Amino acid sequence: MSSGILSFGAYIPKKRLQRSTIHAANAWFAGGLKGLAKGERAIGDWDEDPITMAVEAARDTLQGMDRATVGGVMLASTTLPFADRQNSGVIKEALTLADETGAMDITGSQRAATSMLIQALKAAGDRPQLCLASEMRKARPASEGEMVHGDAAAGLLVGTGDPVAVFRGSHSTTIDFVDHYRSAGVDFDYGWESRWIRDEGFTGLIGGALKSGLVALGIEANAIDRFIVPISVRGVPDALAKRVGIRPEAVADTLAATVGDSGAAHPLLMLVAVLEMAQPGEKILLVGFGQGVDLILLETTEALAGVAPRRGVKGNIARGRKDENYLRWLFHRGLLDLERGMRAEMDQKQPGTTLWRNRKAVLGLVGGRCTRTGTVQFPKSDIGVNPNDHAAHTQEDYPLAEKRAHIVTYTADALTYSPAPPTYYGMIDFEGGGRMMAEFADVAPEDVEVGRAMEMVFRIKGFDEQRDFTKYFWKAAPVAKEA
Repeated sequence: MSSGILSFGAYIPKKRLQRSTIHAANAWFAGGLKGLAKGERAIGDWDEDPITMAVEAARDTLQGMDRATVGGVMLASTTLPFADRQNSGVIKEALTLADETGAMDITGSQRAATSMLIQALKAAGDRPQLCLASEMRKARPASEGEMVHGDAAAGLLVGTGDPVAVFRGSHSTTIDFVDHYRSAGVDFDYGWESRWIRDEGFTGLIGGALKSGLVALGIEANAIDRFIVPISVRGVPDALAKRVGIRPEAVADTLAATVGDSGAAHPLLMLVAVLEMAQPGEKILLVGFGQGVDLILLETTEALAGVAPRRGVKGNIARGRKDENYLRWLFHRGLLDLERGMRAEMDQKQPGTTLWRNRKAVLGLVGGRCTRTGTVQFPKSDIGVNPNDHAAHTQEDYPLAEKRAHIVTYTADALTYSPAPPTYYGMIDFEGGGRMMAEFADVAPEDVEVGRAMEMVFRIKGFDEQRDFTKYFWKAAPVAKEA
């Protein structure tokens, strides 16, 4: 049986901060950034982080798949929220995967995702591995990174069987080339001189690895149909293609104009974008760069045509919402200290015992369904809520995260503290049964109305600043009306 990619998906936050807005705010100090002030970059909202984005990419990846078959979850990122709590374990709970599911965090380099993918492809077995990459990098205001970075996540389901892209081989080099670095506990990267990085790193290291790698993989450069280089520096992918003889039309879009450079997640994000448009029989060469080079050769198959509909990169880009509020973005990134008032001073402590006992409900949004009456409720309890039959001990687990819902009532609260006032919340009814009070995410005033279709999204519920703990839960977000 062939090993390869069985499914793929992506997540890009809705908000698109205009680069012209960033430049307008900083032109008095950093006028040289004008050349980068084109297009837009994806930015996560205040309640998003690499874990929440990875959950959404995973849900997209697993469209039409049986989650019970997933054998492990791997998460690659250099911006993991927790240094000593398994981030991929939170994702496993959110996806309601079996407790026997393996989990692993992979970090430390911008090529963490491609190195993860190589290991998963080489070790592929009967139980597929869910390979996720997610990144939300901080950058100093008025820096080049602030202009070119972007927030995003991507997912690949890797295993054996009938893959949409077969694994044809890989080639790696490891060299401690420090183009940039970030020490533990530090918010921002330190980067070296850009021309040196381009000449010695991109041209020298990647160029050399491509020449030796094509030989090792036994393929001619002109046989490559899709060439993925996750480097947003203008002209670099084309120059590398020319250097080794790859056809110019094979060079993939870097997504720099619409998303930005999503760091460790970017190779997988670009691969998902390529798989969305590829035809069967195409050869794909994926590059990973960071203290060395990874090359991965894939070949698409006829199974690509049978992939279940998903949002993917294309759908996520299409649903983007223009954002020109630079100060709000700085505040949400923790780069602007606003006066939040006394209402923000409440204790956000999350008791570990409560989270443990209720992890299915809190992290997985698993409710209960009475096996006698069929009544669905959230949260699940020992006694049913059916007014005609309060049956006891008859409820089975009933996951609600993938169910559509509709707004029954709503309000906008401008008094309670929120990082993005006002807070919208209300009662929602799930299709098939079940009702809950939910906070709304990704909403504007015109999005909220009784009867509006909503979908559940995994988000940050709050921060315990005294103990540095992030609390997660599910919120309701508007379904695009055309969907």
